[in-house]
Amino acid sequence: MTTGLLPTGFRDRLPPEADASARLVRAVLDTVALHGYERVQTPLAEFETSLTGALGTSSRDLLRFVDPVSGETMAVRSDITGQIGRIATTRMGHHPRPVRLSYGGPVVKLRATQLRPEREMMQVGAELIGTDSVAAATEVVAVAIEALKAAGVREITLDLTMPDLIDTLLPGTDSTGLKASLDAKDAAGVPPEFAALISAAGPYADAMARLRDFDTKGLLTARLDAFDAVVAGLPADVRVTLDPTERHGFEYQSWLGFSLFSPHTSGEIGRGGSYRIGNEPAVGFSAYIDPLIDAGLSRGERRRLFLPLGTLPQKAAALRAEGWVTVAALTDDDSADAQICTHILSNGRPEPVA
Repeated sequence: MTTGLLPTGFRDRLPPEADASARLVRAVLDTVALHGYERVQTPLAEFETSLTGALGTSSRDLLRFVDPVSGETMAVRSDITGQIGRIATTRMGHHPRPVRLSYGGPVVKLRATQLRPEREMMQVGAELIGTDSVAAATEVVAVAIEALKAAGVREITLDLTMPDLIDTLLPGTDSTGLKASLDAKDAAGVPPEFAALISAAGPYADAMARLRDFDTKGLLTARLDAFDAVVAGLPADVRVTLDPTERHGFEYQSWLGFSLFSPHTSGEIGRGGSYRIGNEPAVGFSAYIDPLIDAGLSRGERRRLFLPLGTLPQKAAALRAEGWVTVAALTDDDSADAQICTHILSNGRPEPVA
């Protein structure tokens, strides 16, 4: 094996990308903290049953191994949301509801996809546990957008979906075939009375009008009114679309699901929605930092100041207080250190490196 070769889907983050990652994580977490979401930290791996139990999710995307201590099957987390659910119902089960929690850390997927070739990603997010009301959903969606804007994302598109739509329309029936046809957008394979759901996708106002026309029996009136209320609480500069039958990646969501996009980044940069932890309702969102790094966000200006050998510590401290990143010479041969700097201290003043 070639030395330094990484597995498919994994990569190193070098300067300045690693610095950008830290700044982006901090921007999102600082924003949600201002709305009362308190940070928790969860382990990178835990027992497989714990990772899947809180939300009832599948283990098919988990990288599993046997714990040599307990002999039990463990897994590396592929999503932190379930871990937050475990904490909320156990360690913080006594906490008054709703409880607002935030988190950030790497996750690992068992397999990559064509749309997302990375198997390791940085996930940051927030969960509101104890209610999935319209007010709660409105808060979470608005906080997600505000956090992404704080991270430098512009021209955000919010794509809404209704993960349990068919279960609402056809309660207690086997609708597996219908869901599969709707997932594939196969109008020919959908009964005529449901074909309108496929066309009820696109810009929010038009899609919502088609859905209201479809809902002749009023089964969706409360749901559609709730969506209107969530959208009414959004900033005016956010573009909103609706795809009522989209379920991919929203398997454990209930009445509301959403994805976040920007034309300046590749693929999905965030998602969330309402769900249940056992019998307890919740709503939350996750943001994915890697597409933001790849788009060049939060790179920052490189202001590295080389300090020649003998520079007084008081002078160096004063320069750092002004915002300079200082690199001090350790020997008389300072050429290598100077080459990685943008400025050099000359006659007591920072001067650009030629």
